Formats: sequence, structure tokens, C-alpha cells
Amino acid sequence: MKARLSGLARGMDGGYLLTISTPDKAVEGLWDELREADVAVEVKRWRRRRSMDSNAYAWTLIDKLAATLNRDKLDIYREAIRGIGGVSDIVMVSDRAVEQLVNGWRHNGAGWFAETMPGRQKGVTTVVLYYGSSVYDTKQMAALIDHLCQDCRAVGIDPTPPYKVAGWEASAPRMKEE
Repeated sequence: MKARLSGLARGMDGGYLLTISTPDKAVEGLWDELREADVAVEVKRWRRRRSMDSNAYAWTLIDKLAATLNRDKLDIYREAIRGIGGVSDIVMVSDRAVEQLVNGWRHNGAGWFAETMPGRQKGVTTVVLYYGSSVYDTKQMAALIDHLCQDCRAVGIDPTPPYKVAGWEASAPRMKEE
């Protein structure tokens, strides 16, 4: 959720009290559910999520590449994901847990895939976990689209969106943000 840090104070127990302010009403449900529990917290700069327009555009480019190269769309999508930064995590996993992790990860969606390589220690495998574009912010989605546009240009495909070609960019359709 989008929020603002609105205060920082030292608590009586010596810990810090971080105050977060948000207009999102979902916070009431979180409070009711978790107020007595320890929670994991991640605070990072907020970015708008990628739009459905950008997702549709990416898949249009993927489709054009697949048709031109006579390749599977999913392979092109995953290759593009590999080509951008900031959309994966690397974990070390016990050899006996690798299959379960990889299979579970894949259930998140088409772009969620894993690559494995031997770990430095015996009995451990290094796993690269790639996130699908459904969770990308605008910066990550722009990087994916830029990568796909470069691939298109490399094989002679004009990646210009149809609304720009038609000259009606200012009135291009906008879909509601996710």
C-alpha cells in the first residue's frame, strides 16, 4: 500500500517507534488481524504498479517476436525477464528442497521461473528465482518493454505502439491501474 513515514521516536523499551500514515482503509483489517503478532515489515520507496496498457503492449511485442522468430511466446517472455535487472532473488537451498521450491515458485504465474546451479557447499544448490511482470513497478516494466523493443528492432520489427503510429498519442486509451 502507498503510505508516508510520518514519525520516528524512541520507545520506553529502547526500541524505535516508526509511524506510518496511509489513506488505505485496508490497514484497519491488518490491525485487527495482526496487532498482537510479530510481523515482517518492508519499507521501500513507493512506485506505481505497471499498467494493464504496458502489460498488453509487452505481450504484443512478444507475440510479434514469436511470429517473426517462429518461437514460443513464453520462451521469449522469460528470456526478456532474464535480460533485465532487479527482478530476481538468489537463494541457497538444501538439495532435497530444490524441487519443491522450484515447483512452488512456478505456480505464481508464467513469468515466475527458477534456474539452478551447483552451490559452493556440498548438499546445497543455488537457485535464481525470477519474478513475473505481474508484480513489476513502472520502472521494472519499462525496462522489460525497452528490452523487448530492442529485440524487435534487431529482427526488423517496428515496436512503435499503434496509437503513436496513428498520431493520436494524446488520446491513447488508458486502462485502470492494477
